[in-house]
Amino acid sequence: MEKVNESHLRSLLAGHVREGSLYEKIDDGWVRCFACGHRCRIAPGRDGICRVRFNEGGILKVPFGYVGGLAIDPVEKKPFFHALPGSSALSFGMLGCDYRCGYCQNWITSQALRDPDAVASIEVTSAEQIVSVALRRHIPIITSTYNEPLITSEWAVEIFRLARPHGIRCSFVSNGNGTDEVLQYLRPYIDLYKVDLKSFRQKNYQQLGGRLDAVLRTIESLHAMGIWVEIVTLLVPGFNDSEGELTDIAGFIASVSTSIPWHVTAFHQDYRMTGNDPTPVRALLHAAEIGSAAGLHFVYAGNLPGRVGRWENTYCPACGELLVERSGFSILRNRVKDHSCPKCHDAIPGIWD
Repeated sequence: MEKVNESHLRSLLAGHVREGSLYEKIDDGWVRCFACGHRCRIAPGRDGICRVRFNEGGILKVPFGYVGGLAIDPVEKKPFFHALPGSSALSFGMLGCDYRCGYCQNWITSQALRDPDAVASIEVTSAEQIVSVALRRHIPIITSTYNEPLITSEWAVEIFRLARPHGIRCSFVSNGNGTDEVLQYLRPYIDLYKVDLKSFRQKNYQQLGGRLDAVLRTIESLHAMGIWVEIVTLLVPGFNDSEGELTDIAGFIASVSTSIPWHVTAFHQDYRMTGNDPTPVRALLHAAEIGSAAGLHFVYAGNLPGRVGRWENTYCPACGELLVERSGFSILRNRVKDHSCPKCHDAIPGIWD
């Protein structure tokens, strides 16, 4: 294991990089990176906004061959509720992020190259070793998560390229700050994509270091590509929980597809956002009702198991039959058969086998 902080960035990356795929060379040794919506123009010897993709002599170097975290999680923790319920996901992450969210729950890894208090560890590994863990443990899903996976897409694709021939589903847990180039690059290798739609106001996204329009385009593009998408909005009191904003989020998702699951989850104080109150149950329930009123077929309230009633479960949108009963990350019953409701036989969207 190696200890990582900002001052050690160059020495870390020097041994664990390769030339990136998602960039173009421009004038005077500069490069333009396509991995995320910032589309950074990077001078020789400088980093992009993410701090992990850098220009070395006119070549874009990107992270490769290590993990900042590797764990086996319930797929519901990602959260994916319509992808092999009750199964496990092998989760891996690296270091760095193109956002600077003050409430980040993974800040130790995501902000390791910006914040001197975020002293993370890395472990050198290979794509073959990661896939072998999934095969030995019979894990059907591999997920790039913990940091922002878009900025380490080349490493994810190296792993996914080896995993998919074994029938393993591959997924991203991401802020959705994508580009056309990175989504086309990922398209042959990815099955599932969770997007954090953090707000529906550009002024809020500006505080986090992102752009709303890039996230909305990513959601639309992923759905058009046939990649299974689930969307999460962390409700932060006083930040993104107004009636108007939640109505706008739900309306946008419904305009893309009423079958896209929307998870509204509870905020708790973390990292640099300790002044906001935790999200009350009533706020989650109200947000879920807004989603349902907008015509969304699958709305879930998360992070408060046992306290949100029916909003943990999946119901048939055609007849109302209970399909998947949950408590937190546990599956109590899964009645989906042949991708359909057992009562009315209506097709239920998702990946069920």
